[in-house]
Amino acid sequence: MFLEIAHLVIKPGEESTFEQQVAKAKPYFMAAKGCTGISLHRSVEHPEQYQLNVKWATVDNHMVDFRNSDGFQQWRALVGPHFASPPTVEHTHEITL
Repeated sequence: MFLEIAHLVIKPGEESTFEQQVAKAKPYFMAAKGCTGISLHRSVEHPEQYQLNVKWATVDNHMVDFRNSDGFQQWRALVGPHFASPPTVEHTHEITL
């Protein structure tokens, strides 16, 4: 399992609308090949900052399959207007201890 971590900064005053749009976009992720879950976290100290976590079976499921899908275009149409700056994205792979 791979975790996509997207760091998002939202325009001031648009946080509530952004959260609603992410909820609308959730089905696009859940329908995507290899996606097994999504969650959104808001910073307490910096309420304009969010972390979107998406679980993928492979990195390619995110970077190739989802990014080239209509679902990705729908996601960006819903949330893109609320970004104060471009998102930064990283992928992690869990280490079993």
